[in-house]
Amino acid sequence: MAATGQNPLEAYGFLLRGAFGSVGSIGETFVKAIPLVFTGLAATFAYRCGIFNLGGEGQFIMGAVASAALITVFTETMNPVILLIVSLAAGIIAGGLWGVIPGILKAYFSLNEMIVTILLNYIAILFMDYLYSGPLKEANIPQTMAVAQESQLAKIFPGTRIHLGLIIAIIVVAVLYYFLFHTANGFKLRAVGLNPEASRVNGYDVKKILILTFIISGAIAGLGGSVELHGAQYRLMAGFGDGFGFDGVAIALIGQLNPIGTLLVAYFFAVLRTGANAMQIATGISTTVVDIIQALVIIFVIGSSFFTSQNILPKFFNRFHKGKKDNTAEEVL
Repeated sequence: MAATGQNPLEAYGFLLRGAFGSVGSIGETFVKAIPLVFTGLAATFAYRCGIFNLGGEGQFIMGAVASAALITVFTETMNPVILLIVSLAAGIIAGGLWGVIPGILKAYFSLNEMIVTILLNYIAILFMDYLYSGPLKEANIPQTMAVAQESQLAKIFPGTRIHLGLIIAIIVVAVLYYFLFHTANGFKLRAVGLNPEASRVNGYDVKKILILTFIISGAIAGLGGSVELHGAQYRLMAGFGDGFGFDGVAIALIGQLNPIGTLLVAYFFAVLRTGANAMQIATGISTTVVDIIQALVIIFVIGSSFFTSQNILPKFFNRFHKGKKDNTAEEVL
């Protein structure tokens, strides 16, 4: 920022003001955090099993697509509350089914899951584009019909857009944390992630665990897509879900693959997203600075993990201290 002639402190001030300056902006920050929590949890759950699921965005989109299709077909014939529940369930199923594809290819054909999931992201995006521009198009506008107000997720704080999806996200965080760290099946999943060969020797069905992990990871992302559709965006259109998947991967890594850490980091990313627009309007600094900030955070977190895991700093100080002692001994001699 300083290199472009701007005042960094002033810019950060406007960024924070944009995220926390009013009740509405605080609410908007929480709204932006909700989808990031789901994609971050999807990546966290998969990584705990040693799987690099980069397909969170595609699974997120497919969950929203399933919900949008149901809304288009059944809005006038189904009870709105029942339609909401069925739609959320459809999002979970669609995301899980989209996740099972790379799971099977990984478990039985040893295909690289990163390449497969990235390619599936493009398929999901293009499929969504086809639907809102064709079969599900509303009149002559390339978008789906809006979710009826009766089928939207209820707002939980007056004067803000914070919706019930926040409670759903927190529940999913709690369930995943308990499952991963306080159940036998969670231990098996983490064991496979740490050492699949040792897990296989100990009688674990590694292929089954891999596939189930992909299914659950995809289901979490799919639920996130359905929640975003019912709680914030209300219709499919160009740009729906854009960037949520890869941000989720970054959030999972920065959160140390812990569901609670993922929740906190997702909120931090949402603060950057919400405040970026206010910063740009007030100072003229591009919102791409936020991407730079996110990248620097990732670099520092990964760097700190490397330094602590390799004990680099203690080794450095031990060598420094030893060298100082040797020099003192030489001086005495």
